[in-house]
Amino acid sequence: MTWVAAVARLRARRETGVLVTVATVRGHAPRPAGAKLVVGRTESWGSIGGGNVEAVAIDRARELLQSAHAEPELMEFALNDKVTNRHGVQCCGGEVTVLLEPLPVVPAVAIFGMGHVGMELARILARHDLDLHVIDSRAEMVDPDRMAALSDAVAQVHVHHTPLLPEEVIETLPRGTHVLIMTHDHAEDAALCDGALRSDHLATIGLIGSSAKWARFRKRLTTEGGHSEQALTRIKTPIGLPDIAGKEPAVIAVSVAADLLLAFEKQRANH
Repeated sequence: MTWVAAVARLRARRETGVLVTVATVRGHAPRPAGAKLVVGRTESWGSIGGGNVEAVAIDRARELLQSAHAEPELMEFALNDKVTNRHGVQCCGGEVTVLLEPLPVVPAVAIFGMGHVGMELARILARHDLDLHVIDSRAEMVDPDRMAALSDAVAQVHVHHTPLLPEEVIETLPRGTHVLIMTHDHAEDAALCDGALRSDHLATIGLIGSSAKWARFRKRLTTEGGHSEQALTRIKTPIGLPDIAGKEPAVIAVSVAADLLLAFEKQRANH
């Protein structure tokens, strides 16, 4: 498997990893500059030449995988028989510098409802490195021609058309997903709130709407759904930054996106 495919596999699995690259070579070395190795928690792919260099790099990569705030770092190796190595002697005669780059799990966001606000929000979030799930029960809202607006996305965009039970998508979302509920139908919104509250793998739950809408939802979620008042505190409504009061779709989207970025920072700090 190529290193590119290995990185893609880790991304698809939402697993952390470390990309190890031979940055510089002086003299003789097992592999040239640019050789790459991808290290996961239990697997590795590719090679930077084997021997002590590779073994030490893998050891250090696994240490970085245990760190919540790992940063890229360089390691230097002298390849001669006068150096005491952790994993045996390499006496090629050269010197090698290796770059270790952590590959974190990117944030995940799910937008339920791809109307005016949802689409504007998706446009903004698509410019960020994250897993973006866009969901709508209406086929025309997630039509390929409409979704073409996200074709140049930095994010990996996952489009879901859910004509019957949109709330079933919640259970398929990755752990730690930030959910935003903004469909065209208040009944659908309520069902999604109920489904989100019954799931313990989500990071945050946001609901668009007025205080009057939330008052109706609170009553329904407690009396019919059986949710406690404490459980209802998991739902943030209204969403977005409170100091941004505009109601135009693009303004709401900017406000919600900014609030999400703050949530990402908090999530990273907590981890």
